[in-house]
Amino acid sequence: MQKKYLMSPGPTQVPLRASLAFTDPIIHHRTQEYKEIFRQVNENLKYLFCTSNDVLTFTSSGTGAMEAAVVNLLSKGDKALVVRGGKFGERWSEICEVYGVEVTNIDVEWGCAVEPGLIEEALKKDPSIKAVFTTLCETSTGVVNDIKRIGEIVAPFPTILVVDAISGLGAQEMPTDQWKVDVCVSGSQKGLMIPPGLAFASVSEKAWKLAESSDLPKYYLSMIKARKGLSKDQTAFTPAVSLVCALNETLKMMREEGLGNILARHERLAKACRAGVTALGLELFAKSPANNCTAIKVPEGLDGKVIKSKFSKDYGITIAGGQGHIEGKIFRISHLGYADTFDVVMAISCLEMVLSDSGRDVEFGKGVAAAQEILKKGEV
Repeated sequence: MQKKYLMSPGPTQVPLRASLAFTDPIIHHRTQEYKEIFRQVNENLKYLFCTSNDVLTFTSSGTGAMEAAVVNLLSKGDKALVVRGGKFGERWSEICEVYGVEVTNIDVEWGCAVEPGLIEEALKKDPSIKAVFTTLCETSTGVVNDIKRIGEIVAPFPTILVVDAISGLGAQEMPTDQWKVDVCVSGSQKGLMIPPGLAFASVSEKAWKLAESSDLPKYYLSMIKARKGLSKDQTAFTPAVSLVCALNETLKMMREEGLGNILARHERLAKACRAGVTALGLELFAKSPANNCTAIKVPEGLDGKVIKSKFSKDYGITIAGGQGHIEGKIFRISHLGYADTFDVVMAISCLEMVLSDSGRDVEFGKGVAAAQEILKKGEV
């Protein structure tokens, strides 16, 4: 028998409290009972997003909220500025292009954060740009971008700022309103600790003004329909009832822990993981590392696909590999959502064994000890 552990940056581990919600009898989504659950969910989503604006819920993966942001706020021929520093930045471009939006890309070396000044230069050069699309945590590279500075830059322009916080929300600081983010999108299977299937978007009044004139096709992903339903504690279409009930539990858990404590926990886990990795002589891939996952360069002579496979087949731990042109060149260990001290200890211990199995000279316990030095203090 081999026990399985999930340490990918999505889906993430689901706490028992949320899993048990799936065992409750299904309820009808147009009842007062469901409306009360959804009302609680919406209030707690505002808390998590740090916003006074509505947070819309769609039954889809996080990409559904990304597509909703494009089709509801832009029109054919509109101009958009997209930061591409990984697979998910590229996704913003791909969605825009499908709908006839004119895209200007800021291409960033994978592993690096975008230089905010490049966004300022582009907006000054072309003030007709309607939207800037970027990511909080570029999960494919383990990088965090400076959304606070980007928000300060974009705010004076008529342009809206749209941020993909799908993997970052609940792990990385993201005060939506304070940082002047007009649309913040996220998904259920990352820091929110439930299975895939729900997507979210907070929308500012500045963004809603664009929604009034948008001519791109939309039906199921209509933000206007979603907002109308939200005013009645409902969704426009049949929701994923069981997922919403499970989300109600994880959001309550997050309120009980407190957002500040959640962010501090993720920062501590990330620092410990990075310390363990570097103590083993490995190099981090991200120059501006995020707190949701740690991206690690594959040592010379080894194959990242083999490392990922050994984690899974030999030791039962699912981690993530590289994507696109860095496939096989990096691997990623998540410490996101329902993760704590001994998840990191286990992952670093496994890394030591995988490296040893692969023929590397490893001093067992060296990486674990470096991680423990940070974890034992219980502080960042």
